[in-house]
Amino acid sequence: MTSDALIAALMEIERHVAGVGWDQPARLFALVPTTELIAAEPHLAEHLTGGLDPQPGQLSAIEQDGFAGGSDLGEALARIAWPATVSGVALSLERFFLPGTADADLPDAAASDQVRTHPGREEIRVVVGALRGGDSHGVARIRSHPDDLLSGTDLVPGLATALARTLD
Repeated sequence: MTSDALIAALMEIERHVAGVGWDQPARLFALVPTTELIAAEPHLAEHLTGGLDPQPGQLSAIEQDGFAGGSDLGEALARIAWPATVSGVALSLERFFLPGTADADLPDAAASDQVRTHPGREEIRVVVGALRGGDSHGVARIRSHPDDLLSGTDLVPGLATALARTLD
């Protein structure tokens, strides 16, 4: 699997999640090779590829219904292990942040609550993924800039590392 296939899968997940709107819980996706998924479930071929042959290395995202990230996402991810048929994993989640240095004066203990109610807060949706081969990537959209999609390998490195651990 390549980084290009991962990026394409993350962008597709972001479009899917964006189609439902904002204010959603964290959503977890298994990433599997599309050719293997079609071999196992031929009736999905039209839906997954639009009747075309899958691209080499193409990944399909399978949402994990019932995923409950809860208040400690790291702990929830630490309890997950994937079978060898899963080539990667992706997670979408929304968070609040304060732009610039607006968070510099917040006390650590109450920062999360204060950011959530701060008048200058922004909301971001990130979709981060990791592959068994070690590649990871993230895409993000800020609610106040819906036409801009941010992308990078180090977008949310801690989350990428936590996701990669679920593949060990």
